[in-house]
Amino acid sequence: MSTPPRHYLDFERPIAEIETKLDELSKLSETAEPGAFEAEIDALRSRADRFRRDVYARLDPWQKTQVARHPDRPHFTDFLAGLIEDFVELRGDRVFGDDQAIVAGLGRFRGVPVMVMGHEKGRDTETRLKHNFGMARPEGYRKAVRLMDMAEQFNLPVLTFVDTAGAYPGVGAEERGQGEAIARSTERGLVLGTPMIATITGEGGSGGALALAGANKVLILEHSIYSVISPEAGSSILFRDRGQAAHMARAMRITAQELIGLKIIDRIITEPTGGAHADAEAAIKAVGDVVEEELKALSSLTPDQLRKQRAERFYAIGRSFG
Repeated sequence: MSTPPRHYLDFERPIAEIETKLDELSKLSETAEPGAFEAEIDALRSRADRFRRDVYARLDPWQKTQVARHPDRPHFTDFLAGLIEDFVELRGDRVFGDDQAIVAGLGRFRGVPVMVMGHEKGRDTETRLKHNFGMARPEGYRKAVRLMDMAEQFNLPVLTFVDTAGAYPGVGAEERGQGEAIARSTERGLVLGTPMIATITGEGGSGGALALAGANKVLILEHSIYSVISPEAGSSILFRDRGQAAHMARAMRITAQELIGLKIIDRIITEPTGGAHADAEAAIKAVGDVVEEELKALSSLTPDQLRKQRAERFYAIGRSFG
C-alpha cells in the first residue's frame, strides 16, 4: 500500500481513522511474535483501500476542488524531477525581473529536447512566499513569452504544467500591465509554430492558467479543476457570500469530466486511487506517458498545421458557447 498522505480532507476522515489504527497495529506487530497481527493488518488495509475507492468514485465538484488544491499533490518541481532530464532553468523577462511563480527552462523529456514551464505554488512558508503561491505577476508571463519565442527559434516543443489559483491581483502587478502580459502569453501560445501541450495538474484558475494553456492539446488530471474564476470568488460576486462556494463549484462545471464533455479539455489522465497525492510517483508517470503519446502525434505536423489545429480547437470552443 502506498504511503498515506500527511493531510486528510474532511471527507477523508473515515480513511484517516482506519489508517491511524493500521499504523498503531503495525507498531504493535514490531514487538510481537511474527505474524501475530498479520490478519488484522491485512483486513484494515483492505478496508482502507475499499473505502478510498468508494469515496473517490463519487466526489462532487466541491470535493474535487479540495483534492485539486491538496497540499501533498505533485507540484511542478515534482514533475520536473520525475519527467525532465538535464533541466536548465532560464530566468527573467528582460524587462523588469524574474517571477518564480512560473518556473521555466530547457530540458529533455524522454530523450526529446523541450522547453518546459509551469506554475509552482511552494510547499512551506519559505517556498510559498518565494513562488508567491503560484500566482504570477506580469514578468512571469513575459518570461513565458520570451521562452516560447526561443522554443520556436530552435524548433522545440513546449510543455506547460498549470497549477494556479490565478494571476496575482496586486496593485504593482496591475501597474506593470498584468492584463496585457496575460493576453500576450495566451496569444503567443496560440500562434506558436512548434507543438505545445498543456497539462492541468491541480487548480487551473482564470487567465493566469489560460496564459500557459493556449496549446494544441490541453490535458487534465482526473481530479483537477479548470475555471474562469474560483468558486469562492464567484460566490462572493454573485451571492456576496463565499459560503456558497460549493454551489458555485457545481454550477460552473469545472471538473475534468464536465470539461471534456464541453470539449474544453482534450483528455483526462487517470489518477491513482485516492488522488495524485496518494501516489505522486504513479501520477507523474501517468502524466508522462500521456504527454509522450500526444507529443508523438503532433510531431509530424508542420508549423502551419500546428497553428491551424490550435486555432480550430479554440474557435470550436467559442462557437459552442456563442
